[in-house]
Amino acid sequence: MINEYFGVAPKGDLLLIQKLGEKFRSRSLVHINSTREGGGVAEILYRMIPIIHELGIDVRWEVMEGDERFYDITKKIHNALQGYPEKISRQMWDYHFEVNQQNAGRLSLDSDAVFIHDPQPSPLIKFKKKGTWMWRCHIDVANPIHEVCNYLKKYCKKFDAAIFSVAQFAQEMPIAEFIIPPSIDPFSEKNRELGDKEIKETVDRLEIPTDRPIILQVSRFDRFKDPIGVIEAYRNVKKYNDCILILAGSPATDDPEGSEVLEEVRQYAAGDSDIKVLLLPPFSDKDINALQRIATIVVQKSLKEGFGLTVSEAMWKGKPVLGGAAGGIPLQIIHGITGFLVYSVEGAAFRIRQFLNNPGMAVRMGEKGKEYIRQNFLMTRQIRDYLSVWYALENRGKSILEL
Repeated sequence: MINEYFGVAPKGDLLLIQKLGEKFRSRSLVHINSTREGGGVAEILYRMIPIIHELGIDVRWEVMEGDERFYDITKKIHNALQGYPEKISRQMWDYHFEVNQQNAGRLSLDSDAVFIHDPQPSPLIKFKKKGTWMWRCHIDVANPIHEVCNYLKKYCKKFDAAIFSVAQFAQEMPIAEFIIPPSIDPFSEKNRELGDKEIKETVDRLEIPTDRPIILQVSRFDRFKDPIGVIEAYRNVKKYNDCILILAGSPATDDPEGSEVLEEVRQYAAGDSDIKVLLLPPFSDKDINALQRIATIVVQKSLKEGFGLTVSEAMWKGKPVLGGAAGGIPLQIIHGITGFLVYSVEGAAFRIRQFLNNPGMAVRMGEKGKEYIRQNFLMTRQIRDYLSVWYALENRGKSILEL
């Protein structure tokens, strides 16, 4: 499995991964999050776990359990950390802890290294028995509601380290902090090369017309992804350029607001047969792959964004991409070189029209974007970084170059 990345991923990343694998051979590592389906965290872990296992590390993936009340609370925590004015009562925090306490008795937490992903399982640190524990935050916490952020820090500061996707997300805490952007797997079902027959099967089944330019946004139906703003931008473009808009996404089991936002989007799009709102079932990776490959332009107009893996996915396929200047998107899009960053509906419409009216420029940006992703945002680099942090925490003062 690792050998297939030679010739695709940077060679230095692969050599270091192999050295780290030798260092941690037969050691144990566990990742814990709140869902096996929907969202970038689960998607990354599905692909990452087998690669780490091939290195000889005893790795596993545990998923916590929670009820509707728990996920309603954690969604409010998530929103507040991204700056939305939510109020989290003491009773809600108590229930958040209570569910984690129940999970602590069910999950196997004894491991040499433990990665806890996002706020949902963060209280599990109270039940640590051994090992190096790292809190991995995938959320845009650049401007959080401080009351909520400060409460969560009561747990986070007990970890050995915190890992964020972007430097501006880092918080003031008395522990080591690291910056590790997420990544994509070029060989996953969502990113592998597709044949014309495979693409046509998706296009025909989803009834996608291909006679006009296609604007695509792939994301959860979440207000922070601004699907309404994307529709508004499309309508501005439509006055001058005939095109089709596709908004596609899958549900996440830990996001109770998804169905409500989906209904808002459907109502806002009603009456326009050139807007396709697609709720895809979980694990529709090949369909998303095909949609990204037939798209003329890919949009990720997020208002808040932990990282935005769909940006890297589209750039890997050589597509011209524009994204909201939020969270981790500016790490991927170098404005004017690998794509465009936008700050408003009007800005998004302007850049979409610029791509549509300058196909040569769109091709050049797409080519540069793909190479930029190859160098910086493939999964082998993220595995390298995760194992390097584990090594650094266990060998303080010792350089990774001494491996």
